[in-house]
Amino acid sequence: MSEAKHSRSERTVDLNADLGESFGVYKLGADHELLSVVTSANIACGFHAGDPTTVRTAVEAALAAGVAVGAHPGLPDRLGFGRRMMELTEDEAYDLVLYQVSVLYAVTRAYGGELRHVKPHGALYNMAAKQASLAAAIARAVAKVDTALVLVGLAGSEILAAAERHGLASRSEVFADRRYHCDGSLVSRNDPRALIEDAEECVAQAIRMTQGSLVRALDGIDVPVRAETICIHGDGQQAVNFAHRVRTALTAAGIVVTA
Repeated sequence: MSEAKHSRSERTVDLNADLGESFGVYKLGADHELLSVVTSANIACGFHAGDPTTVRTAVEAALAAGVAVGAHPGLPDRLGFGRRMMELTEDEAYDLVLYQVSVLYAVTRAYGGELRHVKPHGALYNMAAKQASLAAAIARAVAKVDTALVLVGLAGSEILAAAERHGLASRSEVFADRRYHCDGSLVSRNDPRALIEDAEECVAQAIRMTQGSLVRALDGIDVPVRAETICIHGDGQQAVNFAHRVRTALTAAGIVVTA
């Protein structure tokens, strides 16, 4: 999520996807296809998904595609894909984020690139969105690796506040393919209503969040959001279709899609 110069009249937004989430012979997601559409890639660091070869190939592919590389640290829970809540001390959270971000930072540099951002994954992301102490531990770990890294978090969350307190730039994230509660949190994946599966609804939500800074919650209330980067989940069945449709619609609306 690097900085780019545009005229003040232009509205810009980043389009990101979570990639590098395969493991060994088990393949997940359409990384190659998504890298032709998105502007930022959040690459799994080996805890919730990924392995050394997957990390390297994902970094190489993103750099070759001119896509900004970010670290996607998660909880140490492969079986649950990092989406199950886990109790962590602040030191444990700091250490697991420091370790994972350092891996992506080093691999990206080894291949001539620069790590741009950090976006926590799954349960770690959602827990830190509400828990100030956990968000602070994450921000502290990211700043320890490099204060130039951008910390990505849910719009209006504790992650963004922690980034500011620790001298980090941040980006407010919204989700085109997820539904929201009236407090701005994401609907749990345990709820069958959590995922948006209709392309038109996905596109409409992305445009409204970007242009109108609002998202319609499940109870019908409009929730204010700040859309600086839009996520399309790379493991979704329609991820590539959604990403193409959202990017086309953003461009048609006069919005510049850029890392």
